[in-house]
Amino acid sequence: MKGQVEGGSRKLKDELVRGTAWNGGIRVFAARTTELVGELQRRHGTFPTATAALGRTATAAAMMGAMLKGKEKLTLQVKGDGPLGQIVVDANASAEIRGYVDHPQVHVASNDQGKLDVAGAVGRNGYIHVIKDLGLKEPYRGSVPIISGELAEDFTLYFADSEQSPSAVGLGVLVDVDGTVLHAGGFIVQVMPGLPEDQLERLERAISAMPQVTSLLDQGETPESLLHFLVGEDLTIHHSIEPVFRCKCSRERFEQALITLGKKELNSLIEEDGKAELHCHFCNEKYLFEAEELKALHSISDRQ
Repeated sequence: MKGQVEGGSRKLKDELVRGTAWNGGIRVFAARTTELVGELQRRHGTFPTATAALGRTATAAAMMGAMLKGKEKLTLQVKGDGPLGQIVVDANASAEIRGYVDHPQVHVASNDQGKLDVAGAVGRNGYIHVIKDLGLKEPYRGSVPIISGELAEDFTLYFADSEQSPSAVGLGVLVDVDGTVLHAGGFIVQVMPGLPEDQLERLERAISAMPQVTSLLDQGETPESLLHFLVGEDLTIHHSIEPVFRCKCSRERFEQALITLGKKELNSLIEEDGKAELHCHFCNEKYLFEAEELKALHSISDRQ
């Protein structure tokens, strides 16, 4: 689900909800991620199609993070053969999100429906990788081939194939002609074992008839009311949280990275460049270390 309009409307606070419906027969997630995707757009200077692709991935990551507990976290990697290159998004159970795309200034012509051509930018060949840190000795890793490049269908395949969880995924990012993110959000509906056939058919009809996510958000619908379109009134919300952009980088972390380079590499930086500028891919922040700071780090490296 995607779009492009010339107008705009008042943006509401981002929200992510998690719940169940139909006596626990389905598990549901929905999110408004407009401010989150807008922050990603501003930090990386993404062009509209790149904004849509990164925003859809970030929205999926936020909802998948809501499936985690405690300090668990995950990384989504979308590696298609399109001009965007790789999309990488981190998320955790606290709805803290960060992400980037290799080539943010990619924008391709609209598709034959007049919509942003996310599939053309992502590519229709490649893989989606999901890495989950669940606090175990080894992280969980799941991968599926990209089947459409529109991403919602691709994440639907991931849940069915890698997690054996029949699911429906809807993702949308609406971008103004000036590149501003007007609306972003999505939903994930997961069918629990034993759901009666008539309820499954009802759900399939509701998903087919549902308007685009961004159209509903533009009309003032909330994440909870998005779910009512799918499941009716038999909905119980268990948790609500605001998804936010948050990066883990800091000057101290980059200092440690420089120290681990060792004396030889630090000497080269001091003698050849007289400084070092390090860049965080996730938040686009730059950290400049002058020669004196590098010499101080060299001294610390001597003692380690």
